[in-house]
Amino acid sequence: MRPLSNRAVRVPHPFRNQRGMGGTAQRDAGNQSLRHRRTLAHALLAAGLLLCAMLLVYPPSRASFYPTCPIHQSLHLDCPGCGSTRALSALLHGHLRAALRCNALFVLLLPFALAFAAESYRRAVRPGIFRWPQPPAAALYSTLAVAALFTVVRNLPR
Repeated sequence: MRPLSNRAVRVPHPFRNQRGMGGTAQRDAGNQSLRHRRTLAHALLAAGLLLCAMLLVYPPSRASFYPTCPIHQSLHLDCPGCGSTRALSALLHGHLRAALRCNALFVLLLPFALAFAAESYRRAVRPGIFRWPQPPAAALYSTLAVAALFTVVRNLPR
């Protein structure tokens, strides 16, 4: 009979191999995370399409349930976002001039926002680690500066 040792006996963990988490448990956790991410991405896409459909059927000029801007309501000044809902509705109806009159900044920045959303959606539904697209800092700062300038010019007395 062998003498007892004071070393601990290593029992293999049922979900891990020697190098850490691996095998079925890692795949199941990855698939569940990917499935959750895809579900969220699809839900956000469906919500965006539903909002666009609602703007097509119920334009802001005929429906009164759209929210009002709290800045415009309290200060009587147009913020950079004022008129965005009306502009999107006009774009969905094919009226570019009307959309530009409602909010030109929104109309000009919409293609960039849609490209960002499409890239984020593509990254969300593919396998692997999700990372948000990172626009250059200069683009963000210049967009903020243009929005501030747009707000000032927009609120000048006519």
